[in-house]
Amino acid sequence: MKRMTVEELKHKLDSGEKINLIDCREPHEYEEANLGGRLIPLGKFQAMDLDELEDLKEDEVIVHCRSGKRSAMACTILDQMGFTNTYNLEGGILAWIDQYGQPK
Repeated sequence: MKRMTVEELKHKLDSGEKINLIDCREPHEYEEANLGGRLIPLGKFQAMDLDELEDLKEDEVIVHCRSGKRSAMACTILDQMGFTNTYNLEGGILAWIDQYGQPK
């Protein structure tokens, strides 16, 4: 697992780069504010119920949560499953809100 800052993520989003962004928070958190990533709650990672991500094993996968702790756990699980290019978003959506305000 590598780390990515919110500034690096914003640059990727602003440039229109195709990214694989995973939000590992709970559905109610996702409804409050999200960065447009695919919602896969941490429980699915812990249950290894991730068939939908199988085709991304060699691709860059960026995972975020509220503060960076759950996404670090999710990245660790992905790494153990053979994913080779995982990134944990440092500070999570709280860092995004602090830097750029509430996502639209």
